[in-house]
Amino acid sequence: MVDFHQNGNIATLHNLRTRSLEEMTYELETFAQTRKMSLILPCLYSELETDAMPNILSELSKVTYLHRVIIGLDRANDAQFRHAKQFFEGLNQNHIVIWNDSPRMLALNKRLEDMGLAPAEQGKGKNVWTSIGYLIGCQDSSVMAIHDCDILTYTNELLARLIYPVANPTFPYQVAKGYYARIGHEKLNGRVTRLLVSPLLIALKRVVGDRDYLDYLRSFRYPLSGEFAMRTNILPDLRIPSDWGLEIGVLSEAWRNLAPKAVCQVEIADAYDHKHQALSPEDAATGLNRMSTDICKAIFRKLAADGTIFTTNVFRTLKATYYRSALDLLDAYYSDAQMNGLSLDRHAEEASIELFAENIMRAGQTFLDNPHETPFIATWNRVHAADPEFLRDMQAAALADLTDYQ
Repeated sequence: MVDFHQNGNIATLHNLRTRSLEEMTYELETFAQTRKMSLILPCLYSELETDAMPNILSELSKVTYLHRVIIGLDRANDAQFRHAKQFFEGLNQNHIVIWNDSPRMLALNKRLEDMGLAPAEQGKGKNVWTSIGYLIGCQDSSVMAIHDCDILTYTNELLARLIYPVANPTFPYQVAKGYYARIGHEKLNGRVTRLLVSPLLIALKRVVGDRDYLDYLRSFRYPLSGEFAMRTNILPDLRIPSDWGLEIGVLSEAWRNLAPKAVCQVEIADAYDHKHQALSPEDAATGLNRMSTDICKAIFRKLAADGTIFTTNVFRTLKATYYRSALDLLDAYYSDAQMNGLSLDRHAEEASIELFAENIMRAGQTFLDNPHETPFIATWNRVHAADPEFLRDMQAAALADLTDYQ
């Protein structure tokens, strides 16, 4: 049976399999006549060498309703930047590759450092923030979508379904979050959502009590998806985390700035698979080990900003409550996998839970030890107030890089 359940907190827009992609594309083309739509692709150079990107490029070349594609390129030297420019020439849309490691862009980052506004670290958050700044400077788009560049099962229907809720002028939504079943290679995937975020939110509700913010986060079927769309009027005041808490951070910003009726989640794919991060239990600075800590910090920071008081004893209780909740959910996931003929390694899953439990304590202690930490990159409104010429200079730098590195 096709699912049409609504949770009562945010709208869930399902794929009821009753409408063709061609029909939806025609409607998006109509919307695009008065509401220009742009796509941001945060990309590592190494992702150009994977199986995913050629297929994504092929699928995007069929899209007729996009006004602009902005590719934020990280970890590339000058030769690799030249290759990336050639690689993306297959796009039919107006597009630009922003070389984030170019001398010009590094000089602009130094300018931000001198003002105390530079992002704290490199990564997806900074990449997305820079690309959003470029889009704001263009001043010609009403709708923006973002998705990852490692999606192995990508089709352009994913983009159409992602962008439709915010592109449709009769809908009230200003933010749309994509969701999908994380199944691939006959396995149940999505470890961080299943084994950390879901049981952590249950545990937080038991330990700190009812919070509207917790109910809001629990409403999302896949809160860590990298796919979301927004109306561009909210971008200048968007606070983006500089660490790996980007996805939770964007949802928290939607909670801070918008009414729940302006936020929705939309089913964008039947099957979804991408590059899987290693657990990296031996290194707290990489992989899911680092990601899980940053996600916990992002949730703790938002709850604290809303008035929740955290202490060491609260975090100890939270760890124990989380551990029990995670093991209970693991039983349900195991039954679900078995019934559907999927594999699930209980030993590996429990090892992940044990690591995540330790990282809840680590994140909590980091939060308590650094009360003055500024985890967000400055909003573009603030950057513009500090340096009104910055956006224009950044656009000029990106365009000059395209010209100089042929």
